[in-house]
Amino acid sequence: MAARQSARVRKRHEEAAAWVLKNRNGERSAPDSRAFEAWLAESPENKTAYEAAERLMGEARNAILNDPALRSFKVKPRPPAARIVTIAILGMALAGGAFVYSDGPMRLQADAISGTGEMPTITLADGSTMQLNASSAVAYRFTGQTRTVTLLRGQAFFAVAKDASRPFVVEALGGRTTALGTAFDVRTDEHATEVTVTEHAVSVASDTLAEPAVRVGEGHQAVYDRDGKVRDVRQAETHAVLAWRRGQLVVDNAPVAEVVSEIGRHFGGRIIISNSELAARRASGTFIVTDTDAALGLLRDSLGLSVIRMGPLILLRG
Repeated sequence: MAARQSARVRKRHEEAAAWVLKNRNGERSAPDSRAFEAWLAESPENKTAYEAAERLMGEARNAILNDPALRSFKVKPRPPAARIVTIAILGMALAGGAFVYSDGPMRLQADAISGTGEMPTITLADGSTMQLNASSAVAYRFTGQTRTVTLLRGQAFFAVAKDASRPFVVEALGGRTTALGTAFDVRTDEHATEVTVTEHAVSVASDTLAEPAVRVGEGHQAVYDRDGKVRDVRQAETHAVLAWRRGQLVVDNAPVAEVVSEIGRHFGGRIIISNSELAARRASGTFIVTDTDAALGLLRDSLGLSVIRMGPLILLRG
């Protein structure tokens, strides 16, 4: 269901991008005009997508006009293949920007959401604190018997106040982590969840409790799959894991796609990797993710990439 909805949204944004290019290039015939009006009338979402595409194209144009290096480029008529690529890139950028529109359901679920570049620290009703990484979301419910936080998206660090009568549990992606008088970090994505313990210990189990819980001690990290099954417990480089709290990303031989994803948490636009080969290349180092230009500059210099910036779009080419 979610995949079909995502495909429909992507198709809508690509259609919007195609119409913007056609309209701006003066290519629209009378039949095209009728088709365009009919497409707009199909749904309010089409009109919203078209307006977003127009704004994005305008921002990119302003960026080119204000950049001496880009302003000096000679623009050639686009061949059909290049036009298709332009539509695809604009469509992807709009899909990234559509985060704002599609975030509605998340906002209905969440009690706290951190935006781009935000890393707020929140004090909970019991005195526990949690810090959210950028672009993260949580919900929480406290009763007389339990304290439960659900990490809906992203990453958070928890320092838990002691209360033996009310277990403190963090739920994420099919698993649950119970604090055993502790401080710990939880990071989740669509594939897996990582739980890193910095003080004392936690207990990690699946939501279904189908298997015995796994105790994870201080200085260790547990990784579990979507079904909550723990697949690995290992020694953790806690300094590197918690680097995000200092506005950094510390990686050793990590995929470029992973590095770019973390940089993107702090960038208000869209960073696009030009191909899968580049996305799979490996990078190492300490990146200042709160400074997009510096972080991408280190990636560029270490891997010999090209970084092309047009307003809210950044394209990485290898």
